[in-house]
Amino acid sequence: MEADLNQSKAGTLYVVSTPIGNMGDFSFRAVETLRSVTAILAEDTRHSRHLLERYEIDTPLVAYHEHNEAKTTPRLVERLMGGESLALVSDAGTPLLSDPGARLVHAAIEAGVQVSPVPGASALLAALVASGLEADRFTFFGFLARKGPDRRSAIDELVALRHAAVLYEAPARVGATLAELADAGAGDRAAVVARELTKQYEELRRGTVAQLVAYYGQTPPRGEVVIVIAGQVPTGASEDQLRARAMALRAEGRSARDIAAALSAELGAPRNLAYRLAHE
Repeated sequence: MEADLNQSKAGTLYVVSTPIGNMGDFSFRAVETLRSVTAILAEDTRHSRHLLERYEIDTPLVAYHEHNEAKTTPRLVERLMGGESLALVSDAGTPLLSDPGARLVHAAIEAGVQVSPVPGASALLAALVASGLEADRFTFFGFLARKGPDRRSAIDELVALRHAAVLYEAPARVGATLAELADAGAGDRAAVVARELTKQYEELRRGTVAQLVAYYGQTPPRGEVVIVIAGQVPTGASEDQLRARAMALRAEGRSARDIAAALSAELGAPRNLAYRLAHE
């Protein structure tokens, strides 16, 4: 009974989506929510202040980002438990998607605080639905690791997918990332590079991964970038063809894990068969 009473006194943590570019993409509910809470937790208070001023929201801003979230989360949960309601926003789009906030959401749930989403703009969904690629299933990768085994593993996983993949990338690295995907076997896949979504210079450039490599190798994009890549289509290679490819990759010094991933990505081998041939 006491626990229920304490929970009933707790406030609510609202996870509020904000525009990704066009200021008009902000819901009435989002505005009302931000006006009603005790404080707004913002990744960059200077950036968020422009949005609040546009919609005449005078709720206090509190900085909440990757450099202070570990220290400030317990205090914020105490405020929520004390009856205050707070809103979490990111610089643009939906919080937690390649943005800070997961730590606070988890801590609030553990404390029995209600967490309520206020949906809105999302760059990954905007790019996906405008890409023209199959969108009934997709995997979101966020920003890939910059280098090392984690990056290689993510590239292999992405190339092996049978459905669309969505990832974020820094403008200066778009050409290099696309080239790496092409080298891993995705060169002939349909893909879209979406930049500056909902903004004045919005652009969606379509082509194969290889074609986009040729373009962005000479013309680095500007602004925020989302890349959408179609899943691989099985080629129906015979087991002998798969075995020959596995032997060639082994001769190059590739690991069994890399060989299995390449057989699936390049030749459409079922996972179990690729694993077996990679370990022969």
